[in-house]
Amino acid sequence: MPKARKIPQRMCVGCRQMKNKKELIRVVRTPDLQIIIDKTGKKSGRGAYICPNLDCFNQAVKGKRLQKSLEHEIPDQVLEELRRELVET
Repeated sequence: MPKARKIPQRMCVGCRQMKNKKELIRVVRTPDLQIIIDKTGKKSGRGAYICPNLDCFNQAVKGKRLQKSLEHEIPDQVLEELRRELVET
């Protein structure tokens, strides 16, 4: 019988709940200090995970949790792009 694969869990920086990695959106600070949305989940760099809803996003931005977990300030245009992405999902 094949061994059941463990589903990777990550914590949302907004609501701080553990969820399946696949359900979350990954935001990455790349080695050259760019902040981007990682749709593949495979890009190298420091990652932070966030639920695909605006409440979590707003909490993460308001509490500066996204900035803290990426250890870098996040440009406004990146925050806007993230917000647009969340509205479309």
